[in-house]
Amino acid sequence: MVLTLKIHTLKAAMEHLGVESLPIHSTRHTHAVMLLEAGWSMKVIQERLGHESMKTTSDIYSHISESYEQKSMDQFNDFMKSLVK
Repeated sequence: MVLTLKIHTLKAAMEHLGVESLPIHSTRHTHAVMLLEAGWSMKVIQERLGHESMKTTSDIYSHISESYEQKSMDQFNDFMKSLVK
């Protein structure tokens, strides 16, 4: 019941944004990528999706989001800059 409600909420948001309806697997995939782009940790996404290992989640999703890659690089650059202050 809770999972259905969350998927319904995601579908409603996608409809509001003008994104066409997706099959359930594609909706799950889109949800995972959106969580990554929102800054959720890979571990939390792994647990939410029910993958047995974080490696599975990472192998499937981490390469998909350019935004995730850019945020990661920006965080690393900020960290490196903080070391030289």
